[in-house]
Amino acid sequence: MLNRRSLLLASLAAGVTMTTTAARAKPAQPSTPVDFDVPPGACDCHTHIHGDPEKFPFAANRVYTPEPASPEEMATLHKTLHIQRVVIVTPSVYGTDNSATLYGMKARGNDARGVAVIDDKTTEAQLDQMNAEGFRGIRLNLATGGINDPAVGRARFQAAVERMKARGWHVQLYTNTAMIAAIKDLVMQSPVTAVFDHFGGAQADLGLGQPGFADLVELVRSGKAYVKISGAYRASTRGPDYTDVIPFAKALIEANPDRIVWGTDWPHPDSSPHPELKVTDIRPFYPIDDGRLMNQLPVWAPDAAVRKKILVDNPAQLYGF
Repeated sequence: MLNRRSLLLASLAAGVTMTTTAARAKPAQPSTPVDFDVPPGACDCHTHIHGDPEKFPFAANRVYTPEPASPEEMATLHKTLHIQRVVIVTPSVYGTDNSATLYGMKARGNDARGVAVIDDKTTEAQLDQMNAEGFRGIRLNLATGGINDPAVGRARFQAAVERMKARGWHVQLYTNTAMIAAIKDLVMQSPVTAVFDHFGGAQADLGLGQPGFADLVELVRSGKAYVKISGAYRASTRGPDYTDVIPFAKALIEANPDRIVWGTDWPHPDSSPHPELKVTDIRPFYPIDDGRLMNQLPVWAPDAAVRKKILVDNPAQLYGF
């Protein structure tokens, strides 16, 4: 069956680049109903907003261009999933411009928190303003930029901790298990909480014994780090239920259910390398059924009390709801 990605590649083969407004598709909405009781106050801890490029221009040094994803479309998603709260993360395509994230947060009011991207030019006054607006952490995206040098990762994490240690914010990292192993000692001694995206970048086909996953589990067990059990499709190729992710989710939850949060990763942008594409070519979203994806949570965490921690209590503590 053709999906947006295969259609894009077919168009490329025919010499057609899908960059026109007509070629753009809306983010997918859930087609599978949620099959368990979602507790009140549940939070989707990993989403992105892609605003109108005329109002929210992309960074010139981005590595891909996503399709639009609006606060209204996100609200429709969360109504279907019975999700009250949301954490919106600034994606790499905006650099250090957090305007689109704030736009999404304002649409949800006090039920939204944000994770920002900053640099050395970001002032303390700007961080104070972000705090008042509902931002509660900063993100280091080491994955999309292809940063695998441990020295670079360690330096960036240490710099982020230095900025955040007096503020009470956390440092969120999008990286891989090898990098987690390389910075484990820094996370263990850090006065700032670390949060790892998408199973810490573990790859299901490499098994539980892959380098760095045991380090991630130890960090979670120690309470020094949270992990987002989000974006299962980034860890697995066995969709739509990603059964090979089950042992990873269970291992992390068993290590410390108080340090696990969940997220959709909506609208599911494709930030993976595509040498055949130009940076300005609009990337279609992954066609993910978020209802079916959410229904894996009771498989990973059969105990309703544990699911409440993951969906409600842990996000409330981490993001200050």
